[in-house]
Amino acid sequence: MLRGKRNSGPLHTRGRDVSVAWGMIGAVTPRRLMLLDTASLYFRAYFGVPESVRAPDGTPVNAVRGLLDFIARLVQDHRPDALVACMDADWRPQWRVDLIPSYKAHRVAEEVPEGPDEEEVPDTLSPQVPVIEQVLDAVGIARVGAAGYEADDVIGTLAARAAGPVDIVTGDRDLYQLVDDARGIRVLYPVKGVGTLQLVDGAVLREKYGVDGPGYADLALLRGDPSDGLPGVPGIGEKTAAKLLDAFGDLAGILAAVDDPAAKLTPAQRRRLAEAGPYLAVAPKVVRVADDVPLPPFDAALPRVPRDARALEVLAERWGLGGSLQRLLTALPG
Repeated sequence: MLRGKRNSGPLHTRGRDVSVAWGMIGAVTPRRLMLLDTASLYFRAYFGVPESVRAPDGTPVNAVRGLLDFIARLVQDHRPDALVACMDADWRPQWRVDLIPSYKAHRVAEEVPEGPDEEEVPDTLSPQVPVIEQVLDAVGIARVGAAGYEADDVIGTLAARAAGPVDIVTGDRDLYQLVDDARGIRVLYPVKGVGTLQLVDGAVLREKYGVDGPGYADLALLRGDPSDGLPGVPGIGEKTAAKLLDAFGDLAGILAAVDDPAAKLTPAQRRRLAEAGPYLAVAPKVVRVADDVPLPPFDAALPRVPRDARALEVLAERWGLGGSLQRLLTALPG
């Protein structure tokens, strides 16, 4: 007996819109909101937990159980008042591809039928994603996405609306751009598997990259990112990008310097930046996460008891979720 004190399926629409509910709570006493970059975390769970972890019928459930253990640990260690599993309703939005055609192009699965691009996912991970979604739904953890947007954009929007501090849990450094010490927004970055987290705040970014949160987006688009298919500016690596941002403030300042003969740029830097003008004109919209995504109404509060205990019983037996699910239920604030 369970106890408790995507292919993306339908997303939760119960409860109040978080922009209203969270704002009302935060106006009285700021509470901590935790936002999960769900796909990033279940990919890490998949590769961090042996595939020998299987359901009674032999189906691998390593990503499912790994993610449940990870969420249980997060809730236990950080005690968020609200938690949202942010989903990729569209992992490669067409509006980003229209601006930079190479965006995530290398991740597109080959030989897919006509229709939206499908992301290349390990064969034994794909069947686990619907199970993850069903379990989160039955537990009552809000699962939120928006058509035409990535999970990063959902996270950016919820972080922008939050009245209190925010912990963003992700293995994607792109979200470093949301770090904001003044608003208490920080990133919890899995360093090894899903068990060891690095807390990334403004001090960490300045020490490691020489920029603050918003500056990280400019740094990323200047240096490029092969994992996202972003070419960057040829000849401008991470260290040079950081020095340019330190000298000129932001991307707009750097572009102004290109047109200023008195600006202290080397001839090679000036030429490279000028030649990359078309890319630099569109890259900010692609690299910076959206903060105004229209979201469905939902309740971000951590459940005290499972939303659908019977469904959870069935899922636990069918998939052999055992101790992983029990640890998550025990971590709930009920």
